[in-house]
Amino acid sequence: MLILRSAVPSPFGRKVKLALDILELNDQVEVHTANSNTPDDELLRENPLGKIPILVLEDKTTLFDSRVILEYLDERAGGGKIFPRGDGRFPALRLAALADGILDAALLQIYEKRFRPEEMWYQPWLDRQAGRVTRALAELEVEPPMMGKPPHVGHITLACALGYLDFRFEGQWREGHPKLVGWLEAFANLVPAFEATTPHD
Repeated sequence: MLILRSAVPSPFGRKVKLALDILELNDQVEVHTANSNTPDDELLRENPLGKIPILVLEDKTTLFDSRVILEYLDERAGGGKIFPRGDGRFPALRLAALADGILDAALLQIYEKRFRPEEMWYQPWLDRQAGRVTRALAELEVEPPMMGKPPHVGHITLACALGYLDFRFEGQWREGHPKLVGWLEAFANLVPAFEATTPHD
């Protein structure tokens, strides 16, 4: 049995949970709650970076970084499912990289305010991260990605990025991005686990 160590608010852990559902691997994994803000000895042994999600394999070796875990799960499910082969591979990886970039920039804004006292917040840094999110959303709004069945790694990552913006930024992205709003609704209808993994504190 695999063990996934994650936390409900984590968009990266959510990516793994969605992949497990899409790949029909839920019966092969147990989900254990972990807190990366106060990493315990076990978490640090499993990932010296102290970050989640972590996938513990049957032989007790570990994989970390959601992108690596998703690729492992794809191979475990037979390969070529959420990581397309052939001409579709690099467009999927590009979309995943763009969506991961949205997540990284959003998280940096949250961390700036969570871990630094207000008098030390650096607005140019916050503005720089916000600009990355704004530009990425603008590009995606022009032509939202075509939805495949099953959804690939790019779709999964984008859905989690938009869900994180709903969670931490009160859904402000929705104004001015009607195509992306529609895209996310279509994804949620296709992947019931998206609603089931809605983040909360």
